[in-house]
Amino acid sequence: MTNRRAFLTLLGGGALTSAFTPALANAASALPGNKIHVLAAPGCGCCHAWADLARLHGYDVTISDLVEPDAQKSALGVPLRLASCHTALSGGYVFEGHVPFSALAAVLRDRPAITGLAVPGMPVGSPGMGDDPNARFDVIAFGGDAADGRVFYRAGFEAPFAG
Repeated sequence: MTNRRAFLTLLGGGALTSAFTPALANAASALPGNKIHVLAAPGCGCCHAWADLARLHGYDVTISDLVEPDAQKSALGVPLRLASCHTALSGGYVFEGHVPFSALAAVLRDRPAITGLAVPGMPVGSPGMGDDPNARFDVIAFGGDAADGRVFYRAGFEAPFAG
């Protein structure tokens, strides 16, 4: 079983490859809700901007580079049609892309039976992409009870909902 120290060492050492992705998926469930690990696209400024915003929201954030993005995202349960530039892990959930922190907090608080949330692509105005509170885009739940993907939250329209 992978423990937190081994997980962080693996990530911090930059040795993460698709062969280690199952260990990453198992270790992700060990991260408590106040800790977020971001797997960022190498050299991507908006990935780091989202991580900086997470810190401002009170999260303890660590970052490492994605090595094999498609393989790693798939192993974590992210449907590639919902992919974005970075993947964040917290509290046993996967958050793909520029997920608003109110939606992330709702998942960590309410613990729905899903794998995670995704904001496909890189919507202008989303957290890390301009931070416009009036930006309108959908946040999609995936995995578990949301196997087909469904709108979990409509940014710029309403409060998050789980169900």
